Amino acid sequence: VVRHNKNIIYAGTASGGLWKSTSSGTSWEPIFDDQEVASIGAVKIAPSNPSIIWVGTGEGNPRNSLNSGYGVYRSLDAGRTWQHMGLEKTRNIHRIIVHPNDPNTVWVGAIGSPWAEHPERGVFKTTDGGKTWRKVLYDVPGAGIADMVIDPSNPNKLVAAMWEHRRWPWFFNSGGPASGIYISHDGGETWDRKTSEDGLPKGDLGRIGLAIAPSMPDRIYAYVESKENAIYRSDNGGVDWYRISNKGENGIGNRPFYYGEIYVDPNNENRVYSLHTYVTSSEDGGKSWDTFVDPGYVHVDNHAYYIHPD
Repeated sequence: VVRHNKNIIYAGTASGGLWKSTSSGTSWEPIFDDQEVASIGAVKIAPSNPSIIWVGTGEGNPRNSLNSGYGVYRSLDAGRTWQHMGLEKTRNIHRIIVHPNDPNTVWVGAIGSPWAEHPERGVFKTTDGGKTWRKVLYDVPGAGIADMVIDPSNPNKLVAAMWEHRRWPWFFNSGGPASGIYISHDGGETWDRKTSEDGLPKGDLGRIGLAIAPSMPDRIYAYVESKENAIYRSDNGGVDWYRISNKGENGIGNRPFYYGEIYVDPNNENRVYSLHTYVTSSEDGGKSWDTFVDPGYVHVDNHAYYIHPD
């Protein structure tokens, strides 16, 4: 959503391209149908220039019906025309972050293809508007980025969730030793991995969802898939972590390999939303959870959420 014009909304779909509304969602038009692919995994508007739109192709929720993409695209005219900006071998992109003050600095979180191991996954960074890219976070050919967030008070601080996963026609494995939470304080040039010594669960981790509270940026939430799925929280910017809740699949969520999305209210660091088969919310910093969206009104399976910061 364009922050200063709430009538303008962009919506990316798993297999139906990119859509735009200029009427607060009342009516929509497709604006990506002439491109090579129709699977959208990430959409990001440049905070400093709403005419600049970045799209990462290939959906980021790898169940058996996953649709792949062909890298990243950029529009300089609010979606009227598009230019392919590379990274076509990443196959599936789940997160894009545009620097709040510099529209030429962009980070792309590539989840990669779940069907095979390949090196074109991880965090890629450009400082020249997509002309060139550098891979700044990468571990093994079987691990990509499940989530990535930026500190709203410090554009040099990023938090990324590496996810090791693999799908075969008869089986899906979510998790491995390469999965984990990584934090950068220098714009993604170097990263520090958080482990069980910092309070995260022991053993192999799976998909992880991340959220930073804009009203209290030292408050970071993580939905961690592990032997016992749970919500973890840091109150000191990601240095230390502790488990805050594990209320079962109808509380914090279920099937984290397919969902794993959490969001924080921009003005209330204690109000958290978890997207899964249903949408649940917490008013006490993740300790307890209640149903927020009645599944009788909205079909189940929820993968994306937007809260207007104002």
